[in-house]
Amino acid sequence: MYNAAGTLDKDQLIARYAPLVKRIAYHLMAKLPASVQVEDIIQNGMMGLLDAITRYEEGLGAQFETYAVQRIRGAMLDGLRENDWLPRSLRREMRRIESAVHTLEQQKGRQPTERELAELLGMELGEYQRMLQEARGYQLVYFEDFGSDEEDDFLERHVVGAADDPLTLLEDQNMRRVLIQAIEDLPEREKMVMGLYYEEDMNLREIGEVLGVSESRVCQLHSQAIARLRSRISGGQATRGRSRRASSSAA
Repeated sequence: MYNAAGTLDKDQLIARYAPLVKRIAYHLMAKLPASVQVEDIIQNGMMGLLDAITRYEEGLGAQFETYAVQRIRGAMLDGLRENDWLPRSLRREMRRIESAVHTLEQQKGRQPTERELAELLGMELGEYQRMLQEARGYQLVYFEDFGSDEEDDFLERHVVGAADDPLTLLEDQNMRRVLIQAIEDLPEREKMVMGLYYEEDMNLREIGEVLGVSESRVCQLHSQAIARLRSRISGGQATRGRSRRASSSAA
């Protein structure tokens, strides 16, 4: 993959990794509404591949493919966010769901059922499940929406840099522990959906066949699981933020 000058051969890398771009694009499409065009995602992914080729240095300590996957996925997600493919109204409704999850979890000491969430939100169960179905793809940007629309994006506020202090790094580790515990606490069927999708790399139709339910029902379970995880993580972030401010005040 190197030319006579000892640098990465761009043309060879593009030819070799173009199928990887397509594979990542089609995997993302399983989470997105039909209005999103796969050609647009692939185009953004190719831009990410070119960026990876330009920026990659062996000294980074990572294999090129590992580094390229990060850049490709990042470019695809950036393109989706720029096109604002998910209506703000739906984002607000999903935040309402997350708030309801948090409220009921605090009250009941367990994960609430879909029926309990629908009741708290003043909806019929069918209406609530349709909202989950419409939210297909919301999980792709779940890190960026921890704050209000006016705040900086979560990744921008938590990206690790050379200037990060030990407390910031510790908080990041705590967030990961909260996420791991939140996954463990998911209802069994939702946890199975997450495992089959993210660990076994199965699509929604295949998961439906395993569980004996429709593809749309798998989509609902997936969106519900993401709402639970977002609720737990954002709640943990808020709690740590209050603790940090209290520590600063005491100092």
